[in-house]
Amino acid sequence: MPLPQTEPCLEGGTTANDEARIRRIVRKVDWRLIPILFFTYMLNFMDKTILSSASVFGLIDDTHLVGQQYSWVSSIFYFGYFFWEYPTNVLIARLPVAKYLAFTTFLWGIVVAVTAACVNYGGLLAVRFLLGVAEATITPAFMFITTTWYTRDEIPVRTGIWFAGNSIGGLVASLLAYGVGHIHHPLHPWMWMFIILGVLTFLWGFVLLAFLPDSISNARFLNEDEKEIMTKRAIIKGTGRTEQVSWRWDQTVECLMDPKSWIIFCITILTQIPNGGTQNFANLVIKSFGFTSLESTLINIPASVVSALSISVTGWLAGRYSRLNNILIICVVALAVTGSAIIYSRRHIPHKGAPLFGFFLIETGPAILPLVMSLVQANYKGVTKKQTMTAMMFIAYCAGNIAGPQFFRTKEAPVYNTAFKAILICYVLAAALAAALRVYLSWLNKKRDREEGVVSGAETGDEPVKVPGKDVDAMVMDITLQAEDYDDVTDWKTVGFRYRL
Repeated sequence: MPLPQTEPCLEGGTTANDEARIRRIVRKVDWRLIPILFFTYMLNFMDKTILSSASVFGLIDDTHLVGQQYSWVSSIFYFGYFFWEYPTNVLIARLPVAKYLAFTTFLWGIVVAVTAACVNYGGLLAVRFLLGVAEATITPAFMFITTTWYTRDEIPVRTGIWFAGNSIGGLVASLLAYGVGHIHHPLHPWMWMFIILGVLTFLWGFVLLAFLPDSISNARFLNEDEKEIMTKRAIIKGTGRTEQVSWRWDQTVECLMDPKSWIIFCITILTQIPNGGTQNFANLVIKSFGFTSLESTLINIPASVVSALSISVTGWLAGRYSRLNNILIICVVALAVTGSAIIYSRRHIPHKGAPLFGFFLIETGPAILPLVMSLVQANYKGVTKKQTMTAMMFIAYCAGNIAGPQFFRTKEAPVYNTAFKAILICYVLAAALAAALRVYLSWLNKKRDREEGVVSGAETGDEPVKVPGKDVDAMVMDITLQAEDYDDVTDWKTVGFRYRL
């Protein structure tokens, strides 16, 4: 009599079908979440940076900006961002995150469209401040969503994908600006840029409302078994459960006492000073190389491709190799330093192709922020502690982007020597801090190994597995979680927690 067919069994009793099923569930989640996050982030970047394209299509003259006023119009966005950053991180942890995102997207679209009606400096300051308030929720909410749904190994890749919407947004915005730049109409081209993007953003808010789930437990596209599996994966190999938790001030204090919080804070501010300047002055800088307004818009397209590739490649490497995160930051900084040095020295280089090459190297710089965000997402446990660190990071982000445009002094146009000197100094200091952070996290892992007596993956930044030889999918199927596993505890108080380097 033939034997009954059985499923091939892997170590620990987990079948190949179980692991294949888990992979299908993760892909299902990817196809629902990642395209929505990517497109939203693309709009986020386009609406924020279309100001640069508008500046060479009549905005400065039509609104009668003089001196450093354009720099302040660039910076005021981040005052609004700064103002709303901590309150929004508290609300993200307390409100249904998808509905909150949809509401802010409606507001953000309205503000972008209204920008077209501005006729003076004061009006531009008001709408850019409100835009900063509206957009302050997007990135921390996306970080919260990513840590809710994915494991620590999966976070860098997913973060890199949706953050790449920044660069693709730059590419699409440049194409839009190039096309709209040919419009001859009583409404000037820069006005149409804001109207088109504002209406598109407002309509996208309905997509968020309809298709983005607030949490794993109320995701209508998953059945109950799939929800349980995704929850267990986040607890076993993620940074803990994020549902049904309250704001805890003891975790806020712990975050402020944590040395790695301040190192990350400083890295963020130092890398965002260059970003704030080059982002808002990109078209003006390219024009200074000897190109026309339309040419400067087209040149931003390959620059955006360079940025997107940098973000995608470094995100994939950070997810594949958990010891590389800080090393990747240093590598990206080295490219950006080289580019800024070339532009700074362009008075001695007669051909305009050399500073343009330097500009492309600087465009690798945006890859730094998603790497820093991945460090925060993977190395902080406890909802309040994580959200406090997220708020700190984006406060630093605001401060850097506020300061950045101020180094681009109108009287130094078109070479902006002070700006590119500041960019060089900031990036070098950031690289030194990234190296220091790696050394500190490695020391913490070894210290925990000694104190806990656990043979862990400290050298790789991995947590010690609870059952030898099993990966996360096997553990999800075989381990029964206890009530305490669902507790909202921090990385300091989690035995076996190891930091990603």
